[in-house]
Amino acid sequence: MSQRQVLQGVMSLLRPLLLDVVPTVQQTAALALGRLANYNDDLAEAVVKGDILPQLVYSLAEQNRFYKKAAAFVLRAVAKHSPQLAQAVVDCGALDALVICLEEFDPGVKESAAWALGYIARHNAELSQAVADAGAVPLLVLCIQEPELSLKRISASALSDVCKHSPELAQTVVDAGAIAHLAQMILNPDAKLKRQVFSALSQISKHSVDLSEMVVEAEIFPAVLTCLRDPDEYVRKNVATLIREIAKHTPELAQLIVNAGGVAAIVDYVGESKGNVRLPGVMTLGYIAAHSDNLAMAVIVSKGVNQLAITLAEETEDHIKAAVGWSLGQIGRHTPEHAKAVAVANVLPRLLQLYLAASSSEDLQMKVAH
Repeated sequence: MSQRQVLQGVMSLLRPLLLDVVPTVQQTAALALGRLANYNDDLAEAVVKGDILPQLVYSLAEQNRFYKKAAAFVLRAVAKHSPQLAQAVVDCGALDALVICLEEFDPGVKESAAWALGYIARHNAELSQAVADAGAVPLLVLCIQEPELSLKRISASALSDVCKHSPELAQTVVDAGAIAHLAQMILNPDAKLKRQVFSALSQISKHSVDLSEMVVEAEIFPAVLTCLRDPDEYVRKNVATLIREIAKHTPELAQLIVNAGGVAAIVDYVGESKGNVRLPGVMTLGYIAAHSDNLAMAVIVSKGVNQLAITLAEETEDHIKAAVGWSLGQIGRHTPEHAKAVAVANVLPRLLQLYLAASSSEDLQMKVAH
């Protein structure tokens, strides 16, 4: 008997249990389906082909809170694997039902629905737009204001997933008033919540000058700089990413970061980090320096060149060394004085060595050459 036949057999056994008169049997059957679908995309596809989704969507509107949580779990488990499977969830009318669940009294139901909506939105702009069009965004913004920590986390994560794809989607999140509520949570003691908050603010900021300025106007500086020293590595990385996304747009935004003491804080961050966690910090120094000779001088004065030289010596990955090479280029290209500051740090022999090394990637050679 093939795996597919076994699956069809299991689905045909579980499907009638979703309609059982005993509520606990229904919930257990839904949880079993969710665990199967969560395991891999073949199993998730079998759930779709077994015509189980319409029944779950119907139940989201009709059943008790325990069943709603289980049904939303199955939808999330199917949607997470691929855009095609997420589309199958959307096609069976799940979005409207999940959005209604965001208005439930029970925080667990809201959380399950927010999680499923986030998993649908994360794949691409079309699916994210479908989530927004269903009216999810204002309700997710309400959910981040609820007292339950786990609901705040999942809702902030879902908002991040919605706004990452395009400026228009980010604008939808901003128009629902998300920035002010996210900004209020940047000093929350919960690390997992802060990860999602900084991720969402980064995804908003990255798209345009206007969106970045709106994030900055929520007075996140200098408070965010203290989070570059957060005990949680992912919080630190997401904060550095947020600062990078703001710094890249205009000299004015970069200057604002400099005025808040941001360059020294980023230089310290690069010194205290390793590997990919270092990367957004390295890039931030390059983006700030690229805007003008004054801003590049601010990076030099804050010992940014020395720290980049240390990073170049310590890191083994080509893409990190390429980023360091790029940032050093942005600092040194303005005037002879800037170039001298880079030369004095003794990085040029190392950059030449990397350029000539047969093992260096094309991207690395290109970045260090410039």
